[in-house]
Amino acid sequence: MAVWVDKARDEGVDILCFPEMNVTGYSIQKEIRKVAEVIPGPITETLMELAAGKDMVLLAGMAENGKKGRIYSSHVVVRRDGEVGVYRKIHIAPPEEGFFSRGNRIPLFEAHGVNFGIQLCYDAHFPELSTAMAVKGADVVFFPHASPRGTSKDKYRSWMRHLPARAFDNGVYVVACNPVGGNGEGLDYPGLALAIGPDGCVMAKRLGKREGLLVVDLKKSALDAVRSHRMRYFLPHRRTTLFRISGALKSHKA
Repeated sequence: MAVWVDKARDEGVDILCFPEMNVTGYSIQKEIRKVAEVIPGPITETLMELAAGKDMVLLAGMAENGKKGRIYSSHVVVRRDGEVGVYRKIHIAPPEEGFFSRGNRIPLFEAHGVNFGIQLCYDAHFPELSTAMAVKGADVVFFPHASPRGTSKDKYRSWMRHLPARAFDNGVYVVACNPVGGNGEGLDYPGLALAIGPDGCVMAKRLGKREGLLVVDLKKSALDAVRSHRMRYFLPHRRTTLFRISGALKSHKA
């Protein structure tokens, strides 16, 4: 991480987002308990030193050791002043069940006058979570992933099915990233990073099997252009009293 923080600093980056569980590594095996740490702890202390030394806000992923033996896939927001915020993954993918516990809060964070939320990988497939963040005041939603298999082009086509809608429907920026390379335990990540504007259009992307840094300027003027448009900003016109949906779906097995 320190190498990429240095490179980001040289590029004038203020907020730097890393993939899901990039510090401890992503795993759905029992060994994940051995690397999980409490927050605050040694990992966050090191990140605080890194953020303060480079005058940057860091978004980094780790396995968190919670209360009563719970393990969370968590993303920490480490500010330059030493403040640490935490997002715990809310939607646990079926292969992760039995290894990770579900988070139960939808926090927002602030840095450089920007309000932002974080969602982790599988979270991205639940549109109401993005809407909840937008209603709370999010300008940007970061989507760190740990999504293996396929090529970066395959992953890009997959993300383009849903991530532009998260931006367009809610009038927010969407920024997503994914690891690249093998993890030594049978998972191979194709690498991908992209940024989508509040108009739902892709601003920038980086594909391929090499590590890299995607730098994007997120401008308030783009948010204002969408949110001042009577036809392109949908959020204020939701009929919330009609959407109190409850119940459960049965699992269908092939």
